[in-house]
Amino acid sequence: MRDQANNLTLRPVIAPAANSNLGTTPLVGTVIDRQGYDSLSYGIVTGTLSDADATYTVLLEESDNDSSNFTAVADADLIGTEAAAGFNFGDDSETRKLGYIGNKRYTRLTITPAAADSGNSPIAAIAILGRPLQAPVA
Repeated sequence: MRDQANNLTLRPVIAPAANSNLGTTPLVGTVIDRQGYDSLSYGIVTGTLSDADATYTVLLEESDNDSSNFTAVADADLIGTEAAAGFNFGDDSETRKLGYIGNKRYTRLTITPAAADSGNSPIAAIAILGRPLQAPVA
């Protein structure tokens, strides 16, 4: 039986932060390069969301290169939905996941708030790369 720890690579996408008074400013994640891995999922975690009417929309984009030409991922290339990965002010200390099964090398996760104009929006996200072409991974 192969262990999981030596077959996964975790990369930061959106660093944990309080994110005070975001308004509608998107949290644009780090570009993730899937080269050398056959699977990719994103994990999103919230802290105590203190803005009483904020909502947060999730968007996953893909590209053949790491600097431009990002387009929205087709629903058929997702495991789960962006809508289900989204959250609102009542989703304190919760997690969401979104899987990618497309064929592009690069992806980028963006979380866009609406009405996050008071209080804090503590949000973090990671990329979970799996099924490495060469294992174990560091």
